[in-house]
Amino acid sequence: MKKYLNIYKVTLINELQYISDIILGFLSFVVMIFIFLNLWNYMYDDPSSLIEGFSKSQMIWYVIITEMIWFGTRNKTLINQITDDIKSGSIAYTLNKPYSYAIYVIVKNFGEITIKFLFYLILAIAVGLIFVGPIDFNMSNILMLIPVFLLSFIINACIRIIISMLSFYVEDAAPFHWLYDKIILVIGTVFPIELFPKFLQPILKFTPIYVVNYGPSKLVIDFSMNSFFTILMAQILYLIFVIILLSLIYRKGVKKLNVNGD
Repeated sequence: MKKYLNIYKVTLINELQYISDIILGFLSFVVMIFIFLNLWNYMYDDPSSLIEGFSKSQMIWYVIITEMIWFGTRNKTLINQITDDIKSGSIAYTLNKPYSYAIYVIVKNFGEITIKFLFYLILAIAVGLIFVGPIDFNMSNILMLIPVFLLSFIINACIRIIISMLSFYVEDAAPFHWLYDKIILVIGTVFPIELFPKFLQPILKFTPIYVVNYGPSKLVIDFSMNSFFTILMAQILYLIFVIILLSLIYRKGVKKLNVNGD
């Protein structure tokens, strides 16, 4: 455990040198929020009306939070480093290392996104207060939201690693990352699941959208203990599933790499 903590600390210190790059990304975030702000202003003719149980304020805050998760956790390490390690064959040497390659990548990813996410969190709160105003939020819920957001980040990282490890079997996993990006960005950040057709809602709850984007955002704008336990349990089950899948792909992939290397 100590070695992973050291990896996190070293990565975090290195990322402090690139704060200016993070700040440059703020413009895209603000532009996206401005576009969706105008969209929901148009759709809510009457500010006091509800759409599928969501007020105008809740809907805009939902978009702000999902966009915050999207921008604050994007990281090329989960894509480029793993792909490069697989193509070069260096991933096979990690079998002799005193740490898990997957955990190493996840910890390094957390070190790289910690500062970025905190910046986007502050920006999201500021943008929300300026454009929308405060939302009904109980500060005592923060302790319960922390594990939900952490699980969201871990699940997203595991899915990214799984996609990158498809490089064991295909020449380039980039198209799969592109598809995942578009699913999360287009479907997962614009509308809550409740706004989709009834027959699609149960299906969407089995996708990463529910545990990565929708769940954390829903709890911020409309917290309830029932929703909390439902979303937390879904995240735990999803995490177990992706860990098992990741382990299988990694083991078979390294075995395939070793055979081809011989």
